[in-house]
Amino acid sequence: MRYDVFVIGSGPGGYHAAIRAAQLGLKVAIAEKEFWGGVCLNVGCIPTKALLHVGQEIYNAQHGSVMGINIIDMNIDLKAVNKYKDGIVKKLSGGVASLLKGNGVTQFFGEARVTGRNSATVQSKDGEQTVEFDKLIVATGGAINHLKTFPVDGMDIVDSTSGLIIPEVLPARVLCIGGGVIGMEFATIYNRLGSAVTVVEPMANIIGAADEEIIKEAEKSYKKQGIKLFKRTGVQGYEKKADGLHVTIEDLETKQTQVEIFDRIVSAVGRRAVGQGIGLEEIGVKISDRGAIEIDPRTLETSVPGVYAIGDVVQGVWLAHKAMKDGTVAAERCAGKPSVNDAVAIPGVVYTSPEIAWVGPTQKELEAQGFKLKIGRFPLAALGRALTLGSSEGLVKMIADEETDLVLAVHAFGPNASDIIGEACLALEMAATVDDIALTVHPHPTLSELMLEAAEATHKHSIHIMNR
Repeated sequence: MRYDVFVIGSGPGGYHAAIRAAQLGLKVAIAEKEFWGGVCLNVGCIPTKALLHVGQEIYNAQHGSVMGINIIDMNIDLKAVNKYKDGIVKKLSGGVASLLKGNGVTQFFGEARVTGRNSATVQSKDGEQTVEFDKLIVATGGAINHLKTFPVDGMDIVDSTSGLIIPEVLPARVLCIGGGVIGMEFATIYNRLGSAVTVVEPMANIIGAADEEIIKEAEKSYKKQGIKLFKRTGVQGYEKKADGLHVTIEDLETKQTQVEIFDRIVSAVGRRAVGQGIGLEEIGVKISDRGAIEIDPRTLETSVPGVYAIGDVVQGVWLAHKAMKDGTVAAERCAGKPSVNDAVAIPGVVYTSPEIAWVGPTQKELEAQGFKLKIGRFPLAALGRALTLGSSEGLVKMIADEETDLVLAVHAFGPNASDIIGEACLALEMAATVDDIALTVHPHPTLSELMLEAAEATHKHSIHIMNR
């Protein structure tokens, strides 16, 4: 059978593309080689958030005495924790498969390879099948980077996949190599479960894409929680001894080294695009040396007409929600619609505790672009709803154009920052002014008031803090 659209990969971008194309009346097929829902649903976004939620519940139980809740004896069943996480993944992965089937998308479970401009094969345990199509959407995603000096064995040294399986005997001392989003989320997971956690990051700041002012606040909180941060440092290697893993840590500025002992190492040194090796080069698709497929950033079309690439397999930010948007745009292009990928800004979130979230450039980036800025900051310590939740750490920082009053960026650190930033995304997309937000009545008492209060602070009209 010949299909109008063939999608390779069923991650957030792939299954969105397949379902949207089917909704538009196209005959669609999709191939998945490992698990429905891709990395994000199975070994990324979803299982990590499940473990982070477990950690938050543990923290709440341990610190409930201030509210009069005293838990004398608390037992953490790590086997049950893994079961809880896996149950969520299984339910959602099955849900993706059901949605594809319900929308009439033909599913191939196997490894796809492009054999021509309009053909591909899918190799499964039952043999090889040939698929013919008019349009192709490549959503093969990314793969984990590994350090040669720290080979992953799934026990002593784990990556962002194997690290999701929490051993029944919790490692007492954990090292996270990499202070990016993945590294800091795993640091939070193990810290909340009870491990002593150290993070080694070669850059001057953790979470390099976030605003420096927000990161300084976050670092204070992480250190207060007991997470040790070594910045501008690297790892030279390790030696396994009877008392643990002896890791040599180097200060990249002074070149001095020290040896620290750990029971588990989490390698979180980033990901890479996997556009090579599936036959795309043979049909003329341009791919970078690093494996990223080259596309028109607005139409998502590759150098070969009718072939699209989306999500983590292309250059740019590698985020599930960005891939989802890519998927709908690519599907609509395949259906002949004039859709373009023209989002004003893509939000970023780090699901540590408290969370970090932002949309738009950092203050430093905007200043470098020549903007004259006005900035409003509102601390959670001054918000009633935050205090009722027992959370007073953090702030929301709103950055606007001094001349036009347009909101240019919002950066947040605090509980549920990932939810709060949604309003900021809408503000940027609709070209809202600070006044638009300040004049909008927000429900009280809620965390959503942080946006209102930050807007008022930007105009120096805040009621609940002193305007300086």
